Amino acid sequence: MKTRLLLLVLISGILLHCKPNETAKKQTIQTISSTNTITIPSLIINGKNTHDIVKAYRIAIGDVSGNIQYHKSGVLEQKEPCLYAGLIYGKPWTRDAAINVWNGFGLLSPEVSKNTLLAQLEKSENGETTIIGQYWDKIIWTIGAWNYYLYSGDTEFLLDIYKVTQNTLNQLEENEFSEEFGLFRGPAVYGDGVAAYPKIYTRSQDKSKNGSYSGIYQWPEENKDLKFPKGFGIPMHALSTNAVYYQVYSLMSKIETELNKEPNKSWKTKAEKLKKAINKNFWNEKKNNYNYLVDPFGNSDAQESMGISFSLLFDITEKNNIDKIFKNTKIEPAGIPCVYPTFKRFRNEKLDSYGRHSGTVWPHIQGFWADAAMKNNKPEIFLHEFNALTRHALRDFQFVEIYHPTKETAYGGIQEPHLKEWTTWFCAERQSWSATAYLSMIFKNIIGMDFSEKGITFSPFLPKEINDVEFLGLKYRNSIIDIHISGSGNKIEQFSVNGKKSDDFFLSKDLEGKITVEITLTES
Repeated sequence: MKTRLLLLVLISGILLHCKPNETAKKQTIQTISSTNTITIPSLIINGKNTHDIVKAYRIAIGDVSGNIQYHKSGVLEQKEPCLYAGLIYGKPWTRDAAINVWNGFGLLSPEVSKNTLLAQLEKSENGETTIIGQYWDKIIWTIGAWNYYLYSGDTEFLLDIYKVTQNTLNQLEENEFSEEFGLFRGPAVYGDGVAAYPKIYTRSQDKSKNGSYSGIYQWPEENKDLKFPKGFGIPMHALSTNAVYYQVYSLMSKIETELNKEPNKSWKTKAEKLKKAINKNFWNEKKNNYNYLVDPFGNSDAQESMGISFSLLFDITEKNNIDKIFKNTKIEPAGIPCVYPTFKRFRNEKLDSYGRHSGTVWPHIQGFWADAAMKNNKPEIFLHEFNALTRHALRDFQFVEIYHPTKETAYGGIQEPHLKEWTTWFCAERQSWSATAYLSMIFKNIIGMDFSEKGITFSPFLPKEINDVEFLGLKYRNSIIDIHISGSGNKIEQFSVNGKKSDDFFLSKDLEGKITVEITLTES
């Protein structure tokens, strides 16, 4: 096969087409895109394309673009451009793929996004295609795939999404659903390291063994007397993971509607039951916030920020508890910590140390928390995360994987030790989901685009120091959109499309060609 080069030209508003040399045979699931395109809209703030936010945006675009590599895995039949998890990670990863597509990469490059999603599927001997990756949160793939559909309108792939999700849910319901709690067993979303969990999930309780292991997936093999007898064997139930299952159940009904299928009432029933179980088992009346884990070892009432953010974003949280969450969630100078507090075994005051997956600040979680804040009209909470991530990107000239919560420096944290040697782990550079978290804050919260099956609804927010934003050359389905926002605040005073005033602040998915959106804001 001839060597093919993926050329990424970072010129605002220009489309670059890279055509494969060979055409694959038609499959049940389409595995090859006819073109691979990335669009890079220009951002201009207060008349400057060198404003600090614009520079951070351009850094994010650079980090993401540089992580597009030719790759073959899953159902891809040959190497195709995919988005890798980061500079030092040599593959997309399932949860990373989903989160990156969801947080705006799917808008910039639908073709590469589709390849990246396909790379996380496998076809079994019985002909069924399912999601691959670490089992407990791999169903998050469906949320990423659904957002790919919202950005692209790819109905043909939507049918594949439906079948793949159905097959994977059947597998996970059989192996990991707890009838006792009405919840799914398994670790937290992205929490693959044991630093994310209480001491019982390390090897430390076995005094005859030296050191520990870093991956939570190793726990059942090392603790056979404690493992759950069914499925993979990890007996915990995590807030974030169950929130993702709830959202996937909810999306299945929407997917059926889009495919003109007769609605299967069981999806709604399962979603409602799971939502009820989440609030029953995780809500903590004493601390007015959610707990982290439900397990046989005493549970954990730590703050799991990903799960809390998802519960707010997916409308799992009871309305009377929303303000309580924002009042009682701990925020650090660098942003919201992934898990708070860090587990005691990692905290050393002299070294100012934190666990890799507890106490530290991970930008992809910052992005979800910021979005949850804006969804609930908490702009000051949003700005803390947005300003911190802007500050860090400008200092480091990149978006790294993890930050120290108080020093705000790049920091890999402490993972469970091997041979009883405690060392600080690496902090990955140019991490894709850190960059897409920032892009998401701009797309969804500053420009205020909310994508649905019908189109885009706008609800921008410009802080006081910003009075003019231009976002030029955004490719959305069959249109190219230029957006101009003036004023400050989050109340739309005037909204027009191609010079025609509108009161619904909405762009239909069916619009074609060049579209100009003009929005005037005022303080609410």
